[in-house]
Amino acid sequence: MSKIEVKNLSLIFGANKKHALKMLEQGKSKKEIRIKTKCTVAVNNVSLNINEGEIFVIIGLSGSGKSSLLRCFNMLNVPTSGSIMIDGEDITKMDKQGLLNLRRKKVSMVFQHFGLLPHRTILDNVAFGLEIQDQPIEERLKKAKEIIEMVGLKGYEQSYPYQLSGGMQQRVGIARALASDSQILLMDEAFSALDPLIRNQMQDELLDVQEKFKKTIIFITHDLDEALKLGNNIAIMKDGVMVQQGESEDILLNPADDYVKSFVENVNRSKIITASSIMETFKAKVQLDKDGPAAVLRQMERNLMRFLPVVDHQNEFKGYVRESAVRKALADKKKNIDDIIIDIPQVSVDMPVADMLPLFINQKFPLAVVDHRNRPVGFIRHSDVVAMVTGYDDDEVQTIIENANE
Repeated sequence: MSKIEVKNLSLIFGANKKHALKMLEQGKSKKEIRIKTKCTVAVNNVSLNINEGEIFVIIGLSGSGKSSLLRCFNMLNVPTSGSIMIDGEDITKMDKQGLLNLRRKKVSMVFQHFGLLPHRTILDNVAFGLEIQDQPIEERLKKAKEIIEMVGLKGYEQSYPYQLSGGMQQRVGIARALASDSQILLMDEAFSALDPLIRNQMQDELLDVQEKFKKTIIFITHDLDEALKLGNNIAIMKDGVMVQQGESEDILLNPADDYVKSFVENVNRSKIITASSIMETFKAKVQLDKDGPAAVLRQMERNLMRFLPVVDHQNEFKGYVRESAVRKALADKKKNIDDIIIDIPQVSVDMPVADMLPLFINQKFPLAVVDHRNRPVGFIRHSDVVAMVTGYDDDEVQTIIENANE
């Protein structure tokens, strides 16, 4: 369900915005507009949908427009043209009171440099948003204590920000946003000031928090690994333009242009790409206690398969039958296939490719891919996994496998 809809949004900084916007609509470049009008195009005709309860990550280099776009979602930056619909209401047309309510109750922001009030305790910092909402002091302090415990800061309620580490201070910032009950969290490079170990921990904690609260989060970063770890959907920006947006696997496998390709080329794709992206779909299945050798062989010949998956009456995966065994069973006049089913390692549709390689040891047949109900949905060949991990083409992969088997 769409929570936020952005349509043809442009943001221009400078005194001569109307002229700059007209040039932008005529297809003039950012540089041309800057020279002619002394205006800066920060966001250029961006359209996107953000679903309720998802983490939507916007990534780009410095100057790409990602932070400028983020500040449009709470109208700290007022768009030059276009619309931002939140729950069906265009916030670009709100009056002062409407914007005040938006910032108090619906949209909260977590800043890169924490943005804590140094003269207030951690408890008072977390309760600050509720104080602005005029909630009674007992209620807001009670709720703030609950959120503080939830983010792992129990015992620090009476401490001051300077007494906490960077990671702990960022937890306070997240706790303050959560305590205000805002439906939408804007996170502007929230973890980039932290060292790598603490940053990784904070990413994990954000995912844990999201599992509990199901907020709609717009997360800004310049780190692709962070984007891939956190994002349900990812958008890549360059010079104010949304170059590509989609799920992480789609961006890794199908970069829209050379800019996106350069972004993703150094990513370990085997840790991101899952079984569902590289599997081949089964063309047929064998029903245990129903299909005999003759019926199975006919399916194999029709579908040009040397093996087929076997399922029971609940459609759960039991293993493979291979062509040579089926032909022998038919020659021996056997009525069923019960004793020629072979065990095969199976993987879930969301298993990363990197975790599959050990399963191919001493395994001649492809791995079976099953869904959450253990139903076979496809298979993965050794060569497909090697190709994904190494980046080699099919001929090179076959050579690698043949050499490994010698």
